Amino acid sequence: MIRRHTYLTWYCVGLLLTMLLGIPGASAHEARPAYLEIKETAPGQYSVLWRTPVLAGMRLPIALKLPDDINNLREPSIEELADSLVERRWVNAGQSGLDGKRVEFPGLQATITDVIVRVELLDGRSWTAIVRPSQPWLEITRAPGRLSVARAYVLLGIEHILTGADHLLFVSGLLLLVSGVRRLLLTVSAFTLSHTITLTLATLGFVHVPPAPVEAAIALSILFVACEVLRKHENPEGLAQRKPWLVAFSFGLLHGLGFAGGLSAAGLPAGHIPLALGFFSAGVEIGHFSFVAFSLALIASVRHWTEKLPAWSSRIPPYAIGGVSAYWLIARVAAF
Repeated sequence: MIRRHTYLTWYCVGLLLTMLLGIPGASAHEARPAYLEIKETAPGQYSVLWRTPVLAGMRLPIALKLPDDINNLREPSIEELADSLVERRWVNAGQSGLDGKRVEFPGLQATITDVIVRVELLDGRSWTAIVRPSQPWLEITRAPGRLSVARAYVLLGIEHILTGADHLLFVSGLLLLVSGVRRLLLTVSAFTLSHTITLTLATLGFVHVPPAPVEAAIALSILFVACEVLRKHENPEGLAQRKPWLVAFSFGLLHGLGFAGGLSAAGLPAGHIPLALGFFSAGVEIGHFSFVAFSLALIASVRHWTEKLPAWSSRIPPYAIGGVSAYWLIARVAAF
């Protein structure tokens, strides 16, 4: 068993170095999307809602640039929320409206976040699109089909899990804790099932928990798993050793609330929440299992290089995981 942990040492050290690069923000979701909603209220007239995320007290450097020939019908209003800045505008685009015109997002190309755009027109057309840093603009021409919407939200879910440092660190702790491929698959499946349940309930509005305590509890869950890894040989009859799936399921409920926060932060309209939820959840699971598969493949590929490491090196990953999660826990509690 120690040898298996030795195989994981350099994998976890490399992963932790990546986590440490993002430590100053101490935030679970560094890439929360911005959100733009455009509703046509009269021919050629629109209400515009522009929400940009706020991380560590600072607004993301993303701007909204509407076409030059659009005029304000009244003065814009700005509302400061705990996790975002919301700007509302009422504009006139003339007789031709916004068809064929381009909405730009200066500064988006310098970030790792996306912009979710929701458009509703008087003729009944409505659609949702995602604007990415590689192409920081959207041309309002035609509504994408359901396949395009599904693809957009699957990609958003994949991005969310692969940029969620704390979720990845928790899964890495499970890789250290659980022995045997069958037990590992059962444990990961339990984690998947539980966070899907709370993601669904929270996104649909059945459960509401403030994000700050959730993120602190997620950090605590990582610290717990790190401690259990260290106690694995000293206490082989502990609950985490006998029923790792139960531990994964329990903490997965917390992580699901974190996933829901990432989706809800986009401010998605109620009419499209079921569609967004389904494909976002699918994307989260694809990203989750892709990470597990990549990790196992990486461990197998470096196995012959790590066999000569001393036995004590197996304690480096859990100590490092515990140290990072303890820092996150203190930072997030202090931010209450």
